[in-house]
Amino acid sequence: MTASVTEVAAGNPAAYGVETRLGHLGRDPAAHGRTVNTPIYRASTYVWPDTATQEQERLLAQDPAYRGTMYGRGGNPTTIAFEDAVAELEGGFRGLIMPSGLAAIVGAVLSVAKAGEHILVTDNVYPSARNVFTNVLSRYGIETSFFDPLDTDGIAVRIQRNTRALYLEAPGSDTFEVQDVPRIAEIAHAHGALVLFDNTWATPYFFKPFEHGVDISLHAATKYLVGHSDAMLGLIVARKEIYPDVRSTVRGLGYIAGPDDAYLALRGLRTLGVRLDRHESSAIEVAEWLLRHPGVLGVRHPAFAHHPGHATWQRDFSGSSGLFSFELPAVPKPVLNVFLDHLQLFSMGASWGGFESLVKLPHATRTFQPLDPARQIIRLHVGLETVSDLIADLDYALGAFAHAQKKIA
Repeated sequence: MTASVTEVAAGNPAAYGVETRLGHLGRDPAAHGRTVNTPIYRASTYVWPDTATQEQERLLAQDPAYRGTMYGRGGNPTTIAFEDAVAELEGGFRGLIMPSGLAAIVGAVLSVAKAGEHILVTDNVYPSARNVFTNVLSRYGIETSFFDPLDTDGIAVRIQRNTRALYLEAPGSDTFEVQDVPRIAEIAHAHGALVLFDNTWATPYFFKPFEHGVDISLHAATKYLVGHSDAMLGLIVARKEIYPDVRSTVRGLGYIAGPDDAYLALRGLRTLGVRLDRHESSAIEVAEWLLRHPGVLGVRHPAFAHHPGHATWQRDFSGSSGLFSFELPAVPKPVLNVFLDHLQLFSMGASWGGFESLVKLPHATRTFQPLDPARQIIRLHVGLETVSDLIADLDYALGAFAHAQKKIA
């Protein structure tokens, strides 16, 4: 989107393109000694000069829009700058910084659901989130069931009278099916349920959740928002009507993240656009090469026409990131290890979203559309290295894998 001269002159942030906003949101040089970047404010305690000021601020703090600081657990100028920047990018009201992506998931669910209520969750959800839903929240009386991410028409019959929210993740973890978020949100709202959405894969750069009916957006900011594999961070962004409940719950539980990690996330925002454009183009080139490789059984990437939910992705998303998966024949673990151990540039790691390329063996659990036991899913995060080097790395490892397969044939 290109801003008009009038809008630019008026200083309307929403009028600017996303790359411009990534570079300028969360910055206020005039308020911080003219520094380009918002400084790191390390503070647990704030003091008042007199009782009148203290009482006035306590009254102001009752307004959800209040951005002041009264105690470290409520945030500081560094964390607030990051919260506000991502919320504005996504079209939400306010953000709430959290110590991890999983903490953001737990905090958001506890903000909207209570004992005796039900959450309907996409079947291709992040495995650690699945564990929270099935093994943790159940201990507190919050019931969970799952739905087929590609059976949009079948969702309505799975919504119960006590369903408080639907939890979505598009594309889903490890297998990358894409749900129809706007249609699911329409169904959920018609039944009085909220929609929670994990936007870690696409980020605000490629997907605007609040334009598609989402009520609460969640991030493992550890991934692309930070972008350099050096901070653990989560974020919740909520609509205005829901924000007070979310804030009172997560801050009441003591959730907060430190200013150093928030500073690293603000730094990451500045290059999010150029990084994701490179992640996307390199990942597509790698995926296309894998699709042509005779030893590869399939590629799971939303940007490919054969992929489940591709048309929905093409309609709702403006791009794809560097994370996707492919399939090899299922073989004994020592043979599979030959492939992993011959990789030099793709390191084995549990995270993703940084500048480095990573490989991981997912342990996906599915209630619907069980995974083919004859196929082994390999998840790749394509980093910022020279793409021809990454392809050569995979080619070498797949060659060693093919040789090991012949030995057991």
